[in-house]
Amino acid sequence: MEPQVVDGPEKSRYVILAGDDGTETAGFAEYFLWEGEPESEIAFIHTEIDPRFAGRGLGGLLARGALDDARTRGLHVLPYCPFIRGWIRKHPEYADLVPEPRRARFGL
Repeated sequence: MEPQVVDGPEKSRYVILAGDDGTETAGFAEYFLWEGEPESEIAFIHTEIDPRFAGRGLGGLLARGALDDARTRGLHVLPYCPFIRGWIRKHPEYADLVPEPRRARFGL
């Protein structure tokens, strides 16, 4: 089965499901969500991929899935997590998710 990224709001994390039957948690990206006015933000704070799944590109799929969902939901992204921040640097088409006044803070 193809890996799938799903939001788990009860644990404040996106998870990537993989494995033979597509039900094993291969990794996660923890976040803090603030929904308010005038803007809502999601701060990514930590990302991990289980060592059993290392080297398969699942970290990138997880980052892309989480950031695509943030875009769909109209959330501003605060990439405190070094992995998410680095992934955005490598994929500048996602830099617009980070509020412009905060991009320098994150090296974007």
